[in-house]
Amino acid sequence: MPSSVWKGYLSFGLVSFPVRLLAAAREETVHFHMLHQKDLSRVKEVWYCREEDKPLQRDQIVKGYEFAKEQYVVVEDEDLKKIAPPTARVMEILQFVRGTEVDPILFDKSYYVESDDAVHKPYALLLHAMNETKQYAVAKVAMHGREHVVIIRPTRDGMVLHTMYYEDELHKANQPARPGEEKYSPKETELAKRLIETLTSPFRLDEFHDTYRENILKMIEQKQKGHKVTPIRQPRVAPVVDLMAALQASLDKSAGQRAGAGEKKTAKSTAAKRTAPKRKKSAA
Repeated sequence: MPSSVWKGYLSFGLVSFPVRLLAAAREETVHFHMLHQKDLSRVKEVWYCREEDKPLQRDQIVKGYEFAKEQYVVVEDEDLKKIAPPTARVMEILQFVRGTEVDPILFDKSYYVESDDAVHKPYALLLHAMNETKQYAVAKVAMHGREHVVIIRPTRDGMVLHTMYYEDELHKANQPARPGEEKYSPKETELAKRLIETLTSPFRLDEFHDTYRENILKMIEQKQKGHKVTPIRQPRVAPVVDLMAALQASLDKSAGQRAGAGEKKTAKSTAAKRTAPKRKKSAA
């Protein structure tokens, strides 16, 4: 059974039932170790006391909050447990909203909300009602050293929870300025819409792969075998001079790619039919 990142109760009005949160995703990257260049031995991190200029063991280190220059308040783990808010144990639903009201830029991490099998009916009822009304739940939960505002959304298989950023955590200063009121001709708009239509297709996550990670693994394999690293050709990007010509060329390219993909699919299907074993006719 996967380990939970939080266990407690989900409160819906006067109805409370036990749930746990399970990590819904994890970033996959190629990890590198830090090595001594001379002998390729592993390098380990050492914590030093600045005052005594000597290394410290883990049990000699405490947490401290700097309230003034070089002045600290020591905070123990027990201190943090004593002041944990009620949401550390009970995740209370505060309101329901339409999904379109919540900007996805607020989403941070995602978790599956799993019910306790012994008390499954309240979970199933709330999930069904949320699916019927197409509403998302807004709640608060304390975990990982902070209290999160969260969105709980229903899916066909269960509830999914997303922790969200607070208003003061958004980097509004980084938000780009709105583009100026540019004028587009009807023909330019038509070509842009046609290009969007040609690139529209059902979303399938399994069709996407991290090519950078794949290239890193290939590069490592090349170096293991003593081969030179093959550089990846980078695309040449030039500023658009003629917007109409660029849109039309994009449409032509997209149409050509679709036609090629269709021919490959037809050829593959025909080859499969040719190689498929013929069924023997049953005797009358």
